[in-house]
Amino acid sequence: MILRPMAMGAAILAGGLLLVWPAFLNGYPLLFSDTGAFLHQTTGPLVIWDKPHVYGPLMHLFHWRLSLWGPLLAQGLCVSHLLWLAQRALRGRAAPGWHLAICLGTALLTTAPFTIALLMPDVFAPIVLLALLLLGFARAALSRAECLWLGLLAAIGIATHLSHVPLALAMVVFVALVARRLWPLLRVTAPLAAAILLLLGTNHWGHGRAVLSPHGATFALARLQADGPAAAVIRDRCPDSGWYLCAFTDRLPMDSDAFLWEADSPVNRAPDGTPRFLGGALLSAEASVIVSETLRTHTLEVAQTTALNALRQMVLATVGDTLVETHLAAAVRPRIAEGFPARELAAYDAALQPRGLLPAAAAPFLIAHVPVLLAGAVLALFAWWRSLGDRQRIGLVVGVLVGVCANALATGGLSKPHLRYEARILWLMPLIAGLALAPRSRPAETAEGRVALG
Repeated sequence: MILRPMAMGAAILAGGLLLVWPAFLNGYPLLFSDTGAFLHQTTGPLVIWDKPHVYGPLMHLFHWRLSLWGPLLAQGLCVSHLLWLAQRALRGRAAPGWHLAICLGTALLTTAPFTIALLMPDVFAPIVLLALLLLGFARAALSRAECLWLGLLAAIGIATHLSHVPLALAMVVFVALVARRLWPLLRVTAPLAAAILLLLGTNHWGHGRAVLSPHGATFALARLQADGPAAAVIRDRCPDSGWYLCAFTDRLPMDSDAFLWEADSPVNRAPDGTPRFLGGALLSAEASVIVSETLRTHTLEVAQTTALNALRQMVLATVGDTLVETHLAAAVRPRIAEGFPARELAAYDAALQPRGLLPAAAAPFLIAHVPVLLAGAVLALFAWWRSLGDRQRIGLVVGVLVGVCANALATGGLSKPHLRYEARILWLMPLIAGLALAPRSRPAETAEGRVALG
């Protein structure tokens, strides 16, 4: 049967609202300290040294200095539409009732809504993963317009955060190994290539350097010195190397976040006590040399610590650090005050999160997350077994498992394990596994109203 576009649109809209329900509980979109920097990219305007110049302009496209509810609703609708397409690909057709049930279950039982309702690039991790898997394995269930939309969404999403680049690369390799055909590979490679071009272009415009990350070496150094190998290199090469960090050998290693962000860290305060404005950017050239030397001389140790950090990230998948008010008053509130109407600032001030009340209000809704994720892991393995012989289903099910592992490596392994990093993507595991185990319906209809063979 041909699905009415109005019913489809209403279901996707309702699903999008369900998927951002924590914002309604809070009384305002969920925010993180880094949200202020992304707002500053356009309300300043300011080129931020440590962030791609992509997510801030994308938010501006929907808020226009009027309200942050616009970007929030856009995120909910994007994810809701992707779940509609995933249902069509895995069940054979998409139905409004099924879609609302899927979105409601996802909203109430998983960490998904706490990522989707958060104005941070984290929302694009599951978007990138699901979009690339649909392009790689579900082309028959998609219209041409939907393929173009998924490619655009994936390209922008990859560029919003550097951790999405290795995630996308893992998907390219996975599709190449499983699909073993040229066109699926090209469909998932094109968004990655477009994202790289976007990063090169924005960094050339903003920093004068056509590179993926003009100061990414500082973040790599933060991780490597925290794990020990880079701290050992600095001790061994100082004082002969003449490095700036030679003055701080007695303080290394130290926590990577403290190294990067604390006001009195070696990055942000010189040996004589003088504050270093944009210290991470100032250190990046030296950091690049130290990172290269560390990788050359401590290769095995770096590999071991990276793997351990990734494994630790795999078991950190709760939403705790998306609920707190830490640094919001200093990093976010001034951006809202200077760039938005007074009513928007009043709405922010009245919300639960900036007053420190959101964790307690959300606590009853978090109980199911860990049991559902554990059950989802078992369900995914069962769906893998049941999907043997069905390349489309096995590609989506196993692709999600590969994706959550790649995400853990790209975030916890290469940066630092944080609660929200795996919570942002692991919810796809029980969802896609459940859909893969659902009985197939009739052949799927595309958005153009044509019947497509799943």
